[in-house]
Amino acid sequence: METEQPQPVPDEADLTRAESLAREIFSGVANKWALLVINALGTRTLRFTELRGEVEGISHKMLTQTLRGLERDGVVHRTVYATVPPRVDYHLTEAGAALRDTVNGMCAWTRRYLDEIDTARRRFDADDRGTVR
Repeated sequence: METEQPQPVPDEADLTRAESLAREIFSGVANKWALLVINALGTRTLRFTELRGEVEGISHKMLTQTLRGLERDGVVHRTVYATVPPRVDYHLTEAGAALRDTVNGMCAWTRRYLDEIDTARRRFDADDRGTVR
């Protein structure tokens, strides 16, 4: 009978590295444009120009930067076809689809508590004018 070997316990350096990486990834995917791109891709594949049309207000440069960051983090997959002109398609990876589910959950939470959030903000802003915290 085989005995199970104990799993190594991550040392402090490994935990620090994991936390640092998590912060880096969160800052890349938790911004306005990345969330809109993730939502626009949904369950379909889009070309660059189609995607730009879906994400209102995004510039060519910002869409390029956003897609590169999402591709680097494994959220978006890019397929280049050797045609003239080149055709490039984008779709969410499995990780990207899971992230989209999380984003949709956050949006549902916002819709559910919108009135409470508005009330709390108005109350805070009215009570907090001129008060230093």
